Formats: sequence, C-alpha cells, structure tokens
Amino acid sequence: MPVEPDPSIFDHPFWGRGFRPFFMGGGLYAASSILIWVGFYAGYITPPDVLPDVISWHAHEMIYGFVMAIVAGFLLTAVANWTGGAPVRQIQLMILCVLWLSGRIVMNVEGLPAWLAYGTELLFIPALAISLSLPLLRSWNTRNFIFLGLLAILWGCDIFFLLGQDRMPLYAALMVILVMISLIGGRIIPSFTVGALRRLGYEVRVQDQYNLDKLALLSLAASIVSLIFAGVNSPVFGLSCAVSAMIHALRMCGYHSFLALKDPLVWILHAGYGWLVIGLAMLSLSCFQIVSVQVALHALTVGCIGSLTLGMMCRVTLGHTGRNLLSNPVTTFSFILMQAAAVLRVAGPLLLPGYYTVFVVISGMLWSVCFLLYILLYAPMLWQARPDRQPA
Repeated sequence: MPVEPDPSIFDHPFWGRGFRPFFMGGGLYAASSILIWVGFYAGYITPPDVLPDVISWHAHEMIYGFVMAIVAGFLLTAVANWTGGAPVRQIQLMILCVLWLSGRIVMNVEGLPAWLAYGTELLFIPALAISLSLPLLRSWNTRNFIFLGLLAILWGCDIFFLLGQDRMPLYAALMVILVMISLIGGRIIPSFTVGALRRLGYEVRVQDQYNLDKLALLSLAASIVSLIFAGVNSPVFGLSCAVSAMIHALRMCGYHSFLALKDPLVWILHAGYGWLVIGLAMLSLSCFQIVSVQVALHALTVGCIGSLTLGMMCRVTLGHTGRNLLSNPVTTFSFILMQAAAVLRVAGPLLLPGYYTVFVVISGMLWSVCFLLYILLYAPMLWQARPDRQPA
C-alpha cells in the first residue's frame, strides 16, 4: 500500500486563518509588554533603550506591536469573508507573522543599528496591505478599500515617528486606529447586538444610521487633521474631539446598549464603544487643561481599545473555530477585569494623583491578566482543528 506523506507544517490548522497566529501573538505580546512597563514603573525593570524614551517605546509597541497584530488577524480573516476568496494562509501567513515578530524583536533588543531596527520594523504593514489588496482588487470590493488607505497612513505615521523621534505621529496613529474602530464598530456592534437579542426572544432590529455613520468617520478625520496642523493641546483639536464624542454618543443611542447587558460577548463591545465616547470627550477637556492628556489617552487605549480587542478576539475565535458564541464565566470575568483596569487607570490619577504609580501598576497587571486568561482559554482553540471538521 502507498505510504501517505506526512502533512506539512504549513497544513497545520494554526496556519489556516489569520486570526489564529496573530491573536495568539498579539495576546501574548499584550500581556508581556505591559508587564515590562509595570516592572519599569515599580522600579524593577528597565525597558529596552531602542527609542529616545520609555514612554515612546511603550506607546509605539502598544500601537504597532499589539494593536497591529489584532488588526492583522481581524482583517485577514474578514477580507476572506468579504470577498469570498481563499484566506491568506500557510506559508504566506507564516511570512507575515515572521515580519511582525521580527519587528517586535528589533524594537526590544538594544545595540542594533538604527537602519536595521527601523527598516525591519517597517516591513510588516506594507506586506499586510499587499496581502489584503490582492483579494480586494480581484473582487473589486471597493467598500473596503478604505482599510488599505488607513494602513498606508499608519505606515506613514510609523516612518515619521521613527525618523523624527517625535510623539505627534503616534497620536495620529492612535486616531487612525479609532477610525478603524468607529468604522468596524458601526458595522458589527448593531448587527451582533440584534442577533444576540433575537436569540433571547427580543423583537429588535438594526436601525439605519447611515448619516450618523458618515458623520462619525468625518468627525474623526477632522480631528486627525486638526491634530496634525494645530497640535494635541490646541483648542481646535479639542473642539473637533468634542464634536466627535457627541456624534458617537448619538450613534450609540441606536445600538440597544442596555439590552446588550444580557450577553457578555455583546456588552463588552458596547463597553469599548462607550469608552471611545468617554475618551474623545476627555481628550477634548485635556486641550483646555481640565484633565491630563495622558489620562484621556488611556481612556481610549485601555478602555476602548482594550475592551474591543479582547471582546473581538474572544468572539472571532469562538465563531471561526466552529463553537457556540457563548461566554464562559472566566471570559466574562476577564471582561470585567478590563473595565476595572480602565477605571483605575483613568479615574485613579484624577481622584488620587499622589498614587499615580500605584494605579499604573495595578491597572497594567489587570490588563495582563485579561490577556493571559484569553491565552489560557483560547490558545487550544487557535491551535487545534475545528471540532466540526470544517476548514480552519
């Protein structure tokens, strides 16, 4: 009888869809890089001296390390669904992961020539954009070309930051991530909420908010323009953020947010979107010296980005590995911990500024626990084949 060849490593389910390796890598990096940051604040660890200061390193690695991994995992998976084409997988997916991981290595190792470290770091986003553009162009899926433009802006921000060593491009990159959140959130939060509520017996429907959806994106675009030309502390930027916060709050009124409390996999998305509104409002107040800009930024990063990435990582992992969209008690506990981390990081320094370091350390530890719990529960799902024997 003929002997069946051993399956290639590239045929392993782990390399079958983009969310599998990138959610695994992003979750591990979210936990480990923040532990390094917490160790620095506690006085035990010195972060790598790759960038001019440790705050720049922390901000850069949160955006271009952790967040970009989750963005990559989500878009690589979603584009295959949007276009009906074959997903990026096997050796092509492995190359993308190697490029992302190489960027994390060079940004955490001291002593490398700047041209080598920065050149390596800048390889990932163009490779990701090319991988996404092929199926989008082949199917002429014009609705989602915007993500290619947003990735190009993120890459440009990374270039300007690495060459100029100024934090302004990092602020702009964060705002671009918020555009992605507003765009994707406006599509999925209403539909996921209505789907979950209908399964529970509620007669609800998705409300048409096309004009508000457009205004929400335009308001964030205006905020980015005012940030670049007027600065992060300017009244113009503050007013644009205030307008954006109001528009996003109005938009949220049609999302059935109170009923969403019935389902943890849904309410965590609403919580993240709510932090977007709070963060934009606080960013506006920071421009008028009412609150600290760092506090406002962490409402957007820990609260908004932390909640939405954790919620989507859990939901996508369950759905795309053929499992029921149900949150177990540990997952729900991690969602609650993320809210605690955000509240401590935002409200703590406002109420008790003398304990700033304590709040940073506790909040960071809670953040790390959230993503470690994700890895503990979901890594086996990411690694193993689907139980229904469908393609990975």
